[in-house]
Amino acid sequence: MKRIYISGPMTGLPGLNFESFNRAAKTLRTLGHQVSNPAENEDAGELLSWEEYLRLDLIDMLKCDTVALLPGWESSKGAQLELHVAHRVGIEVVQFDSLLATLTQEAGCHA
Repeated sequence: MKRIYISGPMTGLPGLNFESFNRAAKTLRTLGHQVSNPAENEDAGELLSWEEYLRLDLIDMLKCDTVALLPGWESSKGAQLELHVAHRVGIEVVQFDSLLATLTQEAGCHA
C-alpha cells in the first residue's frame, strides 16, 4: 500500500478544483491506498492564506511515498513547488493518469 499525495491546480478554478481532487482521492482509496488530499485540508473552515495552506500541504506531502500530479499541474505555482520539494527529498512523482493505470493493472493481477 502506498501513501499518495495529490497535487494539482486549485487557485482560480471553479470550486478550487476540489471535485477533481476528491474524485482522485476516492479512486485511490478504493484501490486500497492511503491518500493525502489537500482539498480535504483546505475545507477545514479556517481562513488561511495561500502560504499557510501550502505549508500545511507540504507537511502532509513529506509523509507520502508518491506525489500524483493532476492534469493542469503545470499552471499551478503550488504544484510546481510541491514537485520541486518532492524531487529534492526523493519522493516518487507521477502523473495521476499513469499512476491510476499502473495501480489498476496491479489490482487486476492480484485479484
